[in-house]
Amino acid sequence: MATIEDVAKFAGLSRTTVSRVINDQPYVSEDKRVRVEDAMKALGYVPNSSARRLRSQKTETIAVLLPRITNPFFNHLIESMEMKASEWGYQVIICQTHNLPDKERDYLELLRKKQVDGIIMTSLENEWEVVEEYLQSGPIVLCNENVSTAPVPVVHIDQEQAAYEATIHLIENGASEIAFLQGGHDSYVFRDREKGFLKALNEQGISPIETELFSSAVDVKSGRELFHQIQAHYPSINGVFAGSDEMAAGFIYEAVKAGVKVPEDILVIGFDNQAISMLMNPSITTIEQPFQKMAGRCVELLVQQVEQGYNLKHEEHVFPHRLQSRVSTSRQSNLVPL
Repeated sequence: MATIEDVAKFAGLSRTTVSRVINDQPYVSEDKRVRVEDAMKALGYVPNSSARRLRSQKTETIAVLLPRITNPFFNHLIESMEMKASEWGYQVIICQTHNLPDKERDYLELLRKKQVDGIIMTSLENEWEVVEEYLQSGPIVLCNENVSTAPVPVVHIDQEQAAYEATIHLIENGASEIAFLQGGHDSYVFRDREKGFLKALNEQGISPIETELFSSAVDVKSGRELFHQIQAHYPSINGVFAGSDEMAAGFIYEAVKAGVKVPEDILVIGFDNQAISMLMNPSITTIEQPFQKMAGRCVELLVQQVEQGYNLKHEEHVFPHRLQSRVSTSRQSNLVPL
């Protein structure tokens, strides 16, 4: 196996020059750089990436914190992040917090221990003050969660406006009593969506339903369970705003089984434009987030900070959302499912 000394001898250059080329350092002429690269290719020499990382004190690794990988939104998001990171020569490790504050803090310790170069957080389980302490150890980018006081880049859609538009859409299509099925009262996403939801109700003179019943909705299973709870305790509800297409699909599945017609008896809107929203019968109206573009921007911002240094300042990167209208909110019989 060829060594760095073999490359130096083959190229007719010093070991120091070869090392400079391998580590992409300045002050090496183009002629010498080409000679080293040609020698490496001829000898089949592969640099020791682990040693390079130790010298540069970089791991070339990004940690992405997310609640659960089984959620299709986060599944697609992480896939796009991995693809973008590989373009920069970085790898991604997936850290599931399962919505547990302690678990989130454990993963943040990776940054303090220099086991990763930076962290992308797609959710927040602790208050920002807890997370902010880790900025002394490396860069953090927030994705999906918008904390206006956080001195970091934030990549998101306008959750408040999206929730407002979703609620207005339900009202315009005939809903007069609306359930807000959003899990996670402590999340910043929930707080922003709740603001938009209540703003829409207030403008239309509709009173919100005051109950903790809807706060546990997170997936298909809870969507199914909430259908029966709503039928038992709030049978007059004729509109549902679900925090994900998973929830909406679970709700609709049970409604169809029980003979409750969607959208004739109850309107349902989801969030994220997951594949299940198009496959359900009826198809689900939803809010689309450009997850690929958001994921790519998060990785770019983080890598730039790792490579070039970072300043503790708040900067927002807001991406457009889109309301995708389908059968679950339209009482027009001629609407073609998308």
